[in-house]
Amino acid sequence: MAHGLTAVPPIFSPYRAAIHPRHEAVDRHTAVWAGSFGIGSPELRASLVTHNIGTFAARILPEGREEVVEILSDFVLWLFGVDDGYCEEGDLGRRPGALLGALSRLLRVAQNPEAPMLLDDPLARGVRDLHARISTHGTAGQVARWVDALREYFLSVVWEAEFRSQGSVPDLNDYTLMRIYDGATSVVLPLLEMGHGYELQPYERDRTDVRAAAEMAYFVICWDNDLFSHHKESRTGRYYLNVIRVLEQGLGIGTDQAVTLAIAQRDRVLCLFVRLCARLRRQGSPQLRQYLTSLESFIRGAQDWGISSRRYTTPDDPADLPVAFRDAPTDDSQEPLDIPAVAWWWDLLPREDADRTARTTGHRSPVFTLRPAAALRTA
Repeated sequence: MAHGLTAVPPIFSPYRAAIHPRHEAVDRHTAVWAGSFGIGSPELRASLVTHNIGTFAARILPEGREEVVEILSDFVLWLFGVDDGYCEEGDLGRRPGALLGALSRLLRVAQNPEAPMLLDDPLARGVRDLHARISTHGTAGQVARWVDALREYFLSVVWEAEFRSQGSVPDLNDYTLMRIYDGATSVVLPLLEMGHGYELQPYERDRTDVRAAAEMAYFVICWDNDLFSHHKESRTGRYYLNVIRVLEQGLGIGTDQAVTLAIAQRDRVLCLFVRLCARLRRQGSPQLRQYLTSLESFIRGAQDWGISSRRYTTPDDPADLPVAFRDAPTDDSQEPLDIPAVAWWWDLLPREDADRTARTTGHRSPVFTLRPAAALRTA
């Protein structure tokens, strides 16, 4: 079986690149914030502040309120402090029970920052600050959903820690269910609303099809991240969990075949997401339409950041990442993926809606063209 990804080909992206005009200031702000709270070890923090996390946040909210873009940037760096420091590189990442305890204590501080707990812990101090700022710029409901999403994220990384402790790899269905939450994508959603100064009402947000649209965005973002991060992860010598590895081991295929299959999976989901968003826009409120636009920006922002950040380009051992995106998918089938956890997504869109959207968007075109990636790249 061939291991070691040498190149990631251009992937399908139907959305245009965009970035907040204050992205450089946001990046500087987050570097200062990380230092002031002491997030992560000095070595980890020194690395994280070179990853242009502020640029990532500025791509997710290209037209958002600057103060919320700053919160999002700080929060993403904080999440990397948890994921890299606790889970990937720390001893807790191989001790699921101990990790659950540590994360439960952090969650209590996030939910009730007045609790006299972890007063000298940098991550706890950081999340107290984030709670205060989210409370200032958001609603009580948005704060509650942010905490609930943190709980989902923490639960999924504990599940991942169990596989790490055993050195094992889950099957594709379990990996999918775990990955759409351990990618820390759902925790961003309340900030998408805050960035544009609205709150999506429960009668729309909690609809099955709207929730599914968000999950599809999680899937695409996480599969893209697995493609872009495989080079870095597979060369550390440490345990790693990635869809490429899951497909290799689950199907007994080589890396190139696994990459091709992962791209086809994310293309099929992204095509479904495009069709579902078109249908939801015809029915939804202005707030729902903005929410869907923000999900699209999240997808494209993660793509542009993923191919340009030092976190994944790894200049000392350069990854061969794409510099352009495809205008057409490699797989636009309207048949469900053979993944039970998400196969139900395809039941949400009537066939006639799918056919109409395909005709108007041209997503069934076999033409292969390249669109330049975002001009802003990091060294």
